[in-house]
Amino acid sequence: MREFFHLKIKELEEDLVEMGNMVINAIQKAILALKELNMEEAQKIIEGDRKIDEKRWKMEEKCVNLIATQQPVATELREFIAILSIITDLERMGDHAEGIAKIILMHGKKPLVKPLIDIPRMAEKAVNMLRRSLEAFLRRDVESAKKIHAEDDEIDMLYEQIYRELLSYMIEDPRTITRATYLLWVAHNLERIGDRITNICERIVYLVKGRIEEETQ
Repeated sequence: MREFFHLKIKELEEDLVEMGNMVINAIQKAILALKELNMEEAQKIIEGDRKIDEKRWKMEEKCVNLIATQQPVATELREFIAILSIITDLERMGDHAEGIAKIILMHGKKPLVKPLIDIPRMAEKAVNMLRRSLEAFLRRDVESAKKIHAEDDEIDMLYEQIYRELLSYMIEDPRTITRATYLLWVAHNLERIGDRITNICERIVYLVKGRIEEETQ
């Protein structure tokens, strides 16, 4: 019976990684669509967010069914709680990628107010952190989780830099306000993705140590 149970947990972990890869794909596609102001691709990202949502609901249902039928012990129950928390954060990251796609549609085909440099850097950093956080979850690697958590400061610094730069564009030329605001919204979505990744890191610590540590740096 326990062998069946642990097999199902392994399947859940595989589902979690698959969902994470779906989110990574959505983020990368959203930034590429922004660079190219590709309206068709932006619309596809918006439509594709439904698949991420469906993945979350199916995983939640699996977790609830296993908890109800297999009577997990405390350490196993912590894994379910961690998985349920992580898939919630992944689903919200998918929403942020969808949000970027919606901003692209609002921006339209007008030229970008400036070349994209720091926004792609933010996205690349977030994707790297997300991928590594999922690997750390599978390995139960607390030290890696703490390191990744601390790296969110880099995303925050990039966001502040983008904010200051775009604000200077708005002040110098009020005609850029709308387009600059759209890029600021994109950066804010990426900053929120970074925050969601820190939540995953905190859940890894919880899973291993059995307690919540809000500050893992």
